[in-house]
Amino acid sequence: MDLQLTGKRALVTGGSRGIGLRIARALLAEGAHVAIAARDTERLAKAAAELSALGHPGRIVTVRIDTGDDESVRAATQSARDQLGGIDILINNAAVPGGGKGGPASPSQTTDQEFVDAVNVKVVGYLRTARAVVPGMIAQGWGRIVNISGLAARHSGNFVATARNIGVAALTKNLADELGRHGINVTVVHPGATVTERTPQLTADAAESWGVTPEEAERRLAANTAIGRAVTAEEVADVVTFLASPRSVAITGDAVTVGGGVVGAIHY
Repeated sequence: MDLQLTGKRALVTGGSRGIGLRIARALLAEGAHVAIAARDTERLAKAAAELSALGHPGRIVTVRIDTGDDESVRAATQSARDQLGGIDILINNAAVPGGGKGGPASPSQTTDQEFVDAVNVKVVGYLRTARAVVPGMIAQGWGRIVNISGLAARHSGNFVATARNIGVAALTKNLADELGRHGINVTVVHPGATVTERTPQLTADAAESWGVTPEEAERRLAANTAIGRAVTAEEVADVVTFLASPRSVAITGDAVTVGGGVVGAIHY
């Protein structure tokens, strides 16, 4: 299937590693031009060099962004627009890892600042980037916004992650209702446990917390998926790339889960 992405221009926040980097790579492979955005300029340069070496037809450029700051967002989106000639696709992926510093905490143990920081970077940050690119998308009569959230939106156990991901889903639906008449589709993707470069450390941390071997921790983490394993960042990127394409016109305002099938849960 031709996804009709050749020549489309995409901005991927949190694009220097993990799921964001894989999304950028998948878009480039389909012929899109991509601006990857993150706070760490050194990591951005390394990621851009890695992507350029793959020889895909699309252009790769970098912009520094702090989605927790509106001035930074406006400057970064303008830089991406200047370098690519416009922005057709926005992939919102930047977030405070794990939902907050120090890992999951119960609501009664969560500080105001932990909550505010996580929501500011992800929920409000996604709003800021959408607000910055929407006028251009409206002017051209077409656009795609894909918000990367997470399955914590459907589970308790990490209050900050749950709250911010529910907020992203609410933002997505409201944007979709507002922008659909302008040819702009907005969707939210909920990855589950996803294999990235951070997985070995996360597995080791889980093993230590549970008092088991890393192999047992990996088995436990995969036990809740219908496919019997965690999905990879590349598999998440495949779904996001379709949603970013003209082929996804029939999907907007909805959540797409990419977690390998949570065992026992029914969502309708």
